[in-house]
Amino acid sequence: VQLVESGGGLVQAGGSLRLSCAASGTILNFNTMGWYRRAPGKPRELVATATTGFDTYYADSVKGRFTISRDRKNTVSLQMNSLKPEDTAVYYCAASYQQTSRPAGYWGQGTQVTVSS
Repeated sequence: VQLVESGGGLVQAGGSLRLSCAASGTILNFNTMGWYRRAPGKPRELVATATTGFDTYYADSVKGRFTISRDRKNTVSLQMNSLKPEDTAVYYCAASYQQTSRPAGYWGQGTQVTVSS
């Protein structure tokens, strides 16, 4: 099973980016998919999750600015608006076949998001 992220990049503060993650190599449906991020010198942070039942979770730091969606089977996207320099991090997609608050069974390779001030 592979998770492949796309959509990272460099953006000015206040701008937007959309991250996407697609899984391949499995016929089973991931119940929970989500995004983590790791900024330099900081621990990994759970950003948002979404289940096939449309349950979502957002970290307080991104509520109202980020939107997670499960548009197709085994895909997950993260629309990031009103980006701040503190959102700069490597963003990782993660997925679990079970419903969980912290998906961690499978991971993507990460995509860099850099927000300039």
